Amino acid sequence: MSQLKIIEVTPQNIMEETLFCIKDVKSEAFDCKRIWHEKRHNEGLRIRILKNEDDKMIGFIEYVPIENAWRPVGGNNFMFVHCMYVYSKKDRNKGYGSALLEACEKDALSCGMSGVCAMVSKGAWMADKSLFEKNGYQQVDERGRFDLLSKKWDARETNPRLYDWTVQQSKYKDWHLIYADQCPWHEKSVGALLNMAMDFDIDLKITKLKTAQEAKNAPSGYGVFSLLHNGKLLEDHYISATRFRNILKKERQIGMESA
Repeated sequence: MSQLKIIEVTPQNIMEETLFCIKDVKSEAFDCKRIWHEKRHNEGLRIRILKNEDDKMIGFIEYVPIENAWRPVGGNNFMFVHCMYVYSKKDRNKGYGSALLEACEKDALSCGMSGVCAMVSKGAWMADKSLFEKNGYQQVDERGRFDLLSKKWDARETNPRLYDWTVQQSKYKDWHLIYADQCPWHEKSVGALLNMAMDFDIDLKITKLKTAQEAKNAPSGYGVFSLLHNGKLLEDHYISATRFRNILKKERQIGMESA
């Protein structure tokens, strides 16, 4: 572990360090995330990449003050983990995730915060719940398939909480896709879904979230990606065109049976 290093990605070095999850600096997806990151950096958002002695990227963590988190979460004076990942399976269970989490906690302490929190899920998500639990995090809220875990060093501070994103869903009539550039893979997914919607002659209305507050009021737990049809949440994470085609076929069949 002593030979490892954690590099902070800044607006000044982002073209050199890249974004870990996307490294092609010439791609449209990278540029969207780069612009988003530059704006959010002034709001306290940080991306840190873990590298080995050969300068190879092992994992990364992205976090931000909870007041500026792009998830349906509320709270005060906590750092919130957006994303966290150790890429290779052979590098897992070696303490690398804990090292990234420790870097976030040190940052939160230096900022005078009361603790750190993160959302985890039983489905596809980020780092496993067990990583946080073995680092002293406890569940403080849950909703659907999402759990909110928190570690605080100020017992007087009120625990963070999850907002009820289901109350937002009924306002979305017809087909809607709501997303943000917080994840660089969204741009590719949105383009693929739009093309598939045209093949099915579907009017897929696209909304790009511009602020953290908009993401906090999003109609899904993920916050930055929501696919809905007539007020029903169909997906809360980016999907492929093939997956969307299957969804469209299923929804069309349901419509025919209920007609």
